[in-house]
Amino acid sequence: MRTWFLCKVKYAKENEEGLLKNVSEQYLVDAVSFTEAEARIYDMLGSVIRGDFQVTSISKSNIVDVFFFEDVDVWHKCKITYIIADADSGKEKKVTQYMLVTAHNVKEAYERIYESLNNMLVSFNVPDISESQIVEIFPYEKDDEELNPAIPDNLKPLAEVENESENIEEN
Repeated sequence: MRTWFLCKVKYAKENEEGLLKNVSEQYLVDAVSFTEAEARIYDMLGSVIRGDFQVTSISKSNIVDVFFFEDVDVWHKCKITYIIADADSGKEKKVTQYMLVTAHNVKEAYERIYESLNNMLVSFNVPDISESQIVEIFPYEKDDEELNPAIPDNLKPLAEVENESENIEEN
């Protein structure tokens, strides 16, 4: 399960007239800790934002899933509710989750969240959809070199070491 962190970043942005204006923007980062979220946001934005920027806050987000569609980059926050039976007591329990989806407007966000969740085994409701202030989302990529550094030459995979030790024992 992913853990999403909401990062607020403050920097000077050039407007249409060429003047610098201080802005504060929100970004969503998939990370395992606050430290990794901070490192990833500095890494991702360092090449995009000209000049200095400051990460003013990092907090765990209540977002559980993100659905990205290529045609638009406006994020909508969707509140999803559904009822499940509690395994211990047998009583019904209402579950609320928040998800993000890209869409041009609220109606399209509603349609896209239904399309994305059509394989859920329980019936669900979408009681609330609102446009999010999140500018961009940085999901975890398996190819991130900083997160998966190259294995040093002096180390071997465990399976190879076990095979070598079995071969030595047989001889």
